[in-house]
Amino acid sequence: MNKSAVVIGGGIGGLAAAIGLRRIGWTATVLERRPELGEIGAGMSQSPNALRALAELGVADAARAAGVPFHGIFNLRTASGGHIVRALPGTASPLLGFHRADLHRVLLDALPDGWVHPGAQVSAVRQDADEVIVSCGAREWRTDLVVAADGVNSTVRSLLWPEASGPRFWGNTIWRGIAHADGIDAAMTMGRGQYFLAMPVGGGRVYWALGARADRPALRYDDELAEVRRRVGHWHDPIPHLLEATAPEAVLHHDITDLDSLSGYVRGRVVLLGDAAHAMHPDMAQGAAQSLEDAVVLAAVLADTGDDVPAALARYDEQRRPRTQTIVKQARAKGLESTSGNAVGYHLRTTALRLVPSSRWPALAAKALAPVWNWRPPRLPR
Repeated sequence: MNKSAVVIGGGIGGLAAAIGLRRIGWTATVLERRPELGEIGAGMSQSPNALRALAELGVADAARAAGVPFHGIFNLRTASGGHIVRALPGTASPLLGFHRADLHRVLLDALPDGWVHPGAQVSAVRQDADEVIVSCGAREWRTDLVVAADGVNSTVRSLLWPEASGPRFWGNTIWRGIAHADGIDAAMTMGRGQYFLAMPVGGGRVYWALGARADRPALRYDDELAEVRRRVGHWHDPIPHLLEATAPEAVLHHDITDLDSLSGYVRGRVVLLGDAAHAMHPDMAQGAAQSLEDAVVLAAVLADTGDDVPAALARYDEQRRPRTQTIVKQARAKGLESTSGNAVGYHLRTTALRLVPSSRWPALAAKALAPVWNWRPPRLPR
C-alpha cells in the first residue's frame, strides 16, 4: 500500500524530507505558506555531515556544483587586519559555502512537479490512530504522516505542543548581506563583542554576516547598512569594500533565537523536523545541517519499520533528539562567547588561537568538531 505524507514548510528541511520520502517510495505534498517558493536568507556553509546527508538524498553532485569551498574557519583575523590563524596555500577545506537560494533550488529540482504548493497556510492539524488531517482554509489533506518543518515559529508546534516555550532570545543579533565582488577570500574577523564573516558563494557574490550583542530583541534601525558601517566600516579591508558593494535594501537583520529542549519531537503521526524541533544559533553552522540529517534519518526509520508509522517515529525521536539538543546547547555557548565584550576573555581567546600553528589548525579543528562532523547517515534505498 502506498504511503503519503504532508510536509509543512518548503524550506531546506522540508524539501529534504520530501526527497527522503520519495526515495523510500512515499508520495509527499509540501505546503509552503509563502506565496512564492524560495529561501529567505543569504548564505550558509555546509559541513561534512551535511554533505553526507545530501549524498544519501541523491543530490550531492548538484550541491557540490552549487557550492564554493569555504576556508573561513582557517582564516581568523582581528579588526585591525592581523592574522590570528591563516589558511596556507593548498589548504583543503571540508566545508562548502552556498547562497541559500542555490541550495534550495538544488533540493527543489529533485522533486517532481506538483509536489510543492506555495501559498498554503496551515490552520489546523487533527489526527486519530490511522491518519492525520491537515487543513488549509477550505481545503483538507488526509495523510499517513505529517512532517512539521515550518521553522522556529512553527504553527504545528504551537498547535500540538502547547506546553512548549517559544523561541528564546539570548542577546545576540545578526545582519546578513550579499555583496557583488570578486577575488575575496573567506575570513572570520573576531572583534570584541562582535564578529564579521565573509564567504564567497559563487557567481561574483560574497555573503557577509555581522554578529553582535543586542540590549533587547527587535531593535531595528532606519538604515541597517549604515548601522553595520558604523560598527565595522573602519575594520580591515575588504570589509569596507564589501559593505560598499551591498545594496542597502537587501540587508537582512534578525535576532538570533533558539529553542529550549522539548520532551519529544513526536505527537502520534506528527513529527517535528529542523528548526521547528531544534532551532539553534548559527555559530556552529549546523542549523540546516541538522535538518538534512533529520530528513535522512526519518526516511530510513520509515523504510525499516514498514507500515508502523508510530514505531518509526519513536525511533526517529530516540535517534535525533539527544544529538540535536546537545548541538543546540553547544551552538548557544559558542555564539554567546563569540559576541562577549569581555576584554580579558577576548585577549585569552585570540592569544590561545595564535599559539596554534596555522599548518596544524585544520586537523585540530576537525578533531574538535569530530562529534558533529563525523556523523554517518543511514543508507536509503537506491
